[in-house]
Amino acid sequence: MKNNYTILVSHNNEKMFILFKSIVVGLAAGGVSVLYRITLTNAETISNFTYTFLNQNFMFLPITFLFLIGMGYFVGYLVDKNKMISGSGIPQLEGILKGYFKSRKSWMHTLISKFVGGAIAIVAGLSLGREGPSIQLGACIAEGVGNKIGKGRLEKRILMASGASAGLAAAFNAPMAGVIFALEEIFKYFSPIILLSTISAAVTADFISKKVFGMNPVFNFPVSQTVPLNGYLMLIFLGIVLGISGAIYNYTLFKTQKFYKKLTFLNIRTKIIIPFILAGFLGLVFPLATGGGHKIIEYLNLKNGISFLVLILIVKFIFSMLSFASGAPGGIFFPLLILGATIGSIFGHVMIGNGIFDESLFNNFIILAMAGYFTAIVRAPITGIVLIMEMTGSFNHLLSLTVVSITAYIVAELLNSPPVYDKLLDNLIVQEHPEDEKEHINKILVEIIVQHDSVFENSLVKDLHWPGKSLLVAIKRGEVELIPKGDTKIMVGDYLVVLTDINCESKIREKLEKLNLRP
Repeated sequence: MKNNYTILVSHNNEKMFILFKSIVVGLAAGGVSVLYRITLTNAETISNFTYTFLNQNFMFLPITFLFLIGMGYFVGYLVDKNKMISGSGIPQLEGILKGYFKSRKSWMHTLISKFVGGAIAIVAGLSLGREGPSIQLGACIAEGVGNKIGKGRLEKRILMASGASAGLAAAFNAPMAGVIFALEEIFKYFSPIILLSTISAAVTADFISKKVFGMNPVFNFPVSQTVPLNGYLMLIFLGIVLGISGAIYNYTLFKTQKFYKKLTFLNIRTKIIIPFILAGFLGLVFPLATGGGHKIIEYLNLKNGISFLVLILIVKFIFSMLSFASGAPGGIFFPLLILGATIGSIFGHVMIGNGIFDESLFNNFIILAMAGYFTAIVRAPITGIVLIMEMTGSFNHLLSLTVVSITAYIVAELLNSPPVYDKLLDNLIVQEHPEDEKEHINKILVEIIVQHDSVFENSLVKDLHWPGKSLLVAIKRGEVELIPKGDTKIMVGDYLVVLTDINCESKIREKLEKLNLRP
């Protein structure tokens, strides 16, 4: 309890200790994420070789499909034993940091199961990515480190978020995207302590990643010039297309999850067999749709016709839905970026074919569409912009990336499409049993930053209706720590430190966040 409070009001000495701990987390999380990235790269190579071999040796098809069924059942067994490894792992991480999922397997069990299950899924050819699992693996190893050197629950959670940012940094060679992702998606607010911790871990992990994989960006799209200002009206149109497409993606994904739930004659262990069998068929007839999507990148050019690109988009989209919604361990990060890149390629074909833009701008549309599609689906525009700039190694598209991403964001919001990870977390919470809210001996501190136009702004402590089982214990204003009294006025930018029972944390946090929104 004392340690939690110390972290929230810590000054230079405590921050330096967190910095060093975050570097340790970055080393550990970066190492695990790099190992996972190497494993999945080799797994995809094995998958490609296998399906190429089968196309020339049909006699091995029966035994191959038996292997796929066995692999699917084993992955289903892992998910059944530890539901925290299902899907990308990002909603599970957000839930843990918000106080949910207290009854779960150990971090080591989750790490090993996720690592093995994700690798098997890629060997089979499922349309899943490495980035979400890398984030979860980084958080798992950070939890283990935090249990040894962390002071209090709050610091351990900050280290877990740092491990998550390190995982993304190592997976994409994108340290700043890892930091922004932790702030924008996981915590959804800015805190100097969290910023310090995530930067330290992400940069450390990125250093390890670059030592292993080199300095080259993940995507290598040669770009000679930027989109001229007189073409920005069409970029807004592209943003609208991506916003609609992102809303369709989320809607289809959630409907596909419901479809799997309706298959009551199958259990968790057998449902995952479905995408494994489909991967076998696609590996024979349309291998481009299998795996994360690295193979598709080389086909995104003006030499391939629009009809072929549309075919890639449709097949990859459907298989991605069936792969992820099954609950198999794997992320949507990379596949959705590939889908966005394909949409950008089709858009570029149409624009260039009609003489609206010069063909030298073709790769620009691919880059812009990845960021816009990501933003529409995840609803994290800053992460999308920074991520694509780091992944492509080009920082000349900031203005155009912003225009497309913000437009896509607005359109997705107007269509009432929920952010994918928030909705996935809500679905997971619904599946959990209600938690016991009896008085608990263990307490925890919840921190919230007062926003503009919120209920808290310019209100006196005594005039606010605080949630039950909560107590405002401190207000941090800049470097000054205030002991709250009834007539203390709360101001924008104040850090409110609220005490609550550990088993009420998630609900208290939700109530405080609702109060912090504009009424």
